Amino acid sequence: MIFESHAHYEDKKFDADRVELLSNMREHGIGTIVNVGSDLETSEKTLELAAEYKDVYAAIGVHPSEIACLDETGIEWLRERVSDPKVVAIGEIGLDYYWDKDQEVQKMQQYWFRRQLELAAEQNLPVIIHSRDAAEDTMKILQEFAKKHPAIESPGVIHCYSYSPEMALEFIKMGYYIGVGGVVTFKNARKLKETVAAVPMDRILTETDCPYMAPEPYRGSRNSSQYLPYVVEKIAEIKGMASEEVERITEANAKRMYRM
Repeated sequence: MIFESHAHYEDKKFDADRVELLSNMREHGIGTIVNVGSDLETSEKTLELAAEYKDVYAAIGVHPSEIACLDETGIEWLRERVSDPKVVAIGEIGLDYYWDKDQEVQKMQQYWFRRQLELAAEQNLPVIIHSRDAAEDTMKILQEFAKKHPAIESPGVIHCYSYSPEMALEFIKMGYYIGVGGVVTFKNARKLKETVAAVPMDRILTETDCPYMAPEPYRGSRNSSQYLPYVVEKIAEIKGMASEEVERITEANAKRMYRM
């Protein structure tokens, strides 16, 4: 079975057919799904989905573009809910400088990124990291975190990876996994394909980020976990191995990272 390491089925784009989709994933070769919150409201909805569906697990956290909803009460809200047995990660958290160039906003993103990293360490959970146009600061904060918590061997995943192969290898040295989704199938995704070629197979996770980032030949349409075979096939092509082997290894990687 293919492991879906990052989805957003609480999104309104799934309102019409969410039940049908999540009830039939195994028929399409999709096993475990980790649904990921991006603020407190979607984290709550993620917990509800995890409670309803056997194969759905939850990551809860606040995306850097949504930090306006976060305060000490919000951190406590997250802390109270990580005891749920189906919560497997804190995420998605991180930095996103694409939408907001204001330095004060970026400093606030960094503050809440660090706070949520500490919450994950406190609760012995991995993190799902969103990083866009913020490579240098993401690396700096994660290096600081690694020095502070050297015993954490598998701290999390750099989701929807978009930086250089060289930087990916630096993240891997700190124990992180690299999330690979539909972008790897795009003709202009040279950098991500080079990253997949450079990264050891035991550090790659398959993901969709659905309803976003659908692979070819569905680029531009609503994404779902049922399109993950296209991601697996492209990784297999790049690595020169069978799709079944990619499926087996990435599933084992995800279960190891999420401590399942």
